[in-house]
This record gives sequence, C-alpha cells and structure tokens, in this order.
Amino acid sequence: MDIKEEDTSKESKQKHIKYFKSLTKTIEDIREEEKQENDPVIKNHLEKRIEAMEKDKIRIKEMFPDITDD
Repeated sequence: MDIKEEDTSKESKQKHIKYFKSLTKTIEDIREEEKQENDPVIKNHLEKRIEAMEKDKIRIKEMFPDITDD
C-alpha cells in the first residue's frame, strides 16, 4: 500500500483552514440538533459524526499547528 505524503503547501493550508472552519460550524450545528433529538439511535449517530469530525480537526491541527479554533 502506498503512503500518501501530506501536502503542507500554502495553498493546501488555505484549503484546510477553510475546511477546519466549516467543520467547527458543522459540529456546532449538529450539537444543537442533538439537544433537540429524543431518539437515542439518532443521538448516537450524531455523536459518532461529531467524533469523526473532531478527529479530522485534530489531523488538520497536526499538519498545521498554527491553526486555531477561532
């Protein structure tokens, strides 16, 4: 299996910053949806989606340590 080297160019950083911010907004939206949801299956699904997005945010922060949640 080939291991893909991560692109840390300036262009890649700008795209990742945009994606990072969209993840932050999406997570906030899902948390609001989760508060209103009563079905435990759906709540669990929403939590798993949030966990996956948080992992992606961590990956981006590792690539570009100067990216913040602001």
